[in-house]
Amino acid sequence: MSLSLAAVTALPAQAISAAADLLSQGKPVTASSVENATTPAAAAVDGNATTRWASAFSDPQWLQVDLGLHLWEVAVLAPRGLGLRDVAMPYLEDLFAATRQHVQLAVLDGLDVVYIERISSREAIHVHSRVGGRWPAHATGVGLVLLAYAPQTAQEQALAGPLAAFTSKTIVDPDALRRTLAEVGRTGYALSDRQVTLDAVSVAAPIRDAAGDVVAALSVVVRAGARLPGTVPAVLAAARGISLQLLRNPQRRSPDGCRQRPGAAK
Repeated sequence: MSLSLAAVTALPAQAISAAADLLSQGKPVTASSVENATTPAAAAVDGNATTRWASAFSDPQWLQVDLGLHLWEVAVLAPRGLGLRDVAMPYLEDLFAATRQHVQLAVLDGLDVVYIERISSREAIHVHSRVGGRWPAHATGVGLVLLAYAPQTAQEQALAGPLAAFTSKTIVDPDALRRTLAEVGRTGYALSDRQVTLDAVSVAAPIRDAAGDVVAALSVVVRAGARLPGTVPAVLAAARGISLQLLRNPQRRSPDGCRQRPGAAK
């Protein structure tokens, strides 16, 4: 069986996302595994979802080839983040050339960050992020930046938890997270120290659009223990360069739903 691009885009968004995550992890994709990977609320909204998943995810060959190609097509067709990525790429490339470390660009979606670009090096520290993937905002450098400049309601939702722990260094205490967000607002950048893995540190800075709203964040991921004095200015300079381009080209709109008003956490 092979489904058309139109048939794939007609599937529930959470089903497509769940299938992509399962494939990226090397796990089997079946109607049951996709259903288990989505929220009960999504299934409740779409009572016929399981039937469509069963027909769509029953052919292993389609899953390995066609689904991956269709998901890529869906991503390319989606307008969200593409204008921002185009503006940011020259600065991301310059930052990568200067650091030879992972350089990432992300936006906020709910309480998660979604990575819309990443430039990597084989010699750099291993990271779990991937383009199109998401991660809890409180545990990442880009996420701390985006939460720090998010509306108060979004901050309070994040602070209400639960805050997932990935290492012994992950911020899971709401008061500690509140202090961290306030510090990010004060300094203008975030340092996520071994929160996702114990061998990596992320330095991140905000990107603003023509209205002064924080619409994205970029980061460099370095090995824990590495010297950071030159990394922080480089990240800040790249973020300011992208922000300046967005100011000069206000028609390059930011991703919908990812706009934060300027200001720090209270």
